[in-house]
Amino acid sequence: MAFLQIANIETLYFDRIYALHGLTLDIKEKEIFAVLGPNGAGKTTLLKTIAGLLKDQPKKGSIEFDGHRIHRLPPEKVSSLGIVYVPEDRGLFRELTVRENLELGCWGRHDKGIKDDLDFIYDLFPILKERTQQQSETLSGGEQQMLAIARAILRRPRLLMLDEPSLGLAPLVARTVYDALVKISELGTTILLVEQNAKLALKIAHYGYILEAGRIVLKGTAAELKENEDVQELYLGMGGQTVSPKGWRLYKKRRRW
Repeated sequence: MAFLQIANIETLYFDRIYALHGLTLDIKEKEIFAVLGPNGAGKTTLLKTIAGLLKDQPKKGSIEFDGHRIHRLPPEKVSSLGIVYVPEDRGLFRELTVRENLELGCWGRHDKGIKDDLDFIYDLFPILKERTQQQSETLSGGEQQMLAIARAILRRPRLLMLDEPSLGLAPLVARTVYDALVKISELGTTILLVEQNAKLALKIAHYGYILEAGRIVLKGTAAELKENEDVQELYLGMGGQTVSPKGWRLYKKRRRW
């Protein structure tokens, strides 16, 4: 049985605009899954639907997490099961310091592992230790992303969901963030991320889905997706226009989904 099992969900906005159409996907435990797609494909909607942030959604279908039905549950109950969502805007309290944001990540915890977890995130993101007294709104975009992930890790998630973690980051910083996600995964955390940067996502993911117009149009291992000609052309910047057999104009290969 899948760790997270989503079956034929339909999510609507304003009860009439379909954002997700009969979407089905399965996520295995302790692996990294990437959902790729263009703007408006429904990637963020998918994560919000899982997290319970869209009231009374999905309208149809089911979502089960580790054997528990979670569709249409309030977000606090979804979170209590170990699902932590890092939104695209990172969700930081910008007027608070780095330390204060991290302390909020420990809210409700009474175990003795907090110090070890803090040591882990400081090893993961050393810059945060240097910035503990700095207001989070004054951090760079990359540092804010690191802080958002660090705060999420302090919740000890079983499933960590990230929305566009590389958005707006310099390539070197984005790679640092993704290297950290690999280390987090190696410790047993299941990761579901949505991305437009297919190259970066498929480099660390075990499995991937292509989402377009609210539907899964292609799925496979990261290696299979990287070898797919349509994925190469549309998402990896490889291939492209081809010379016509008649030799007098260019044409684009029709995608097969």
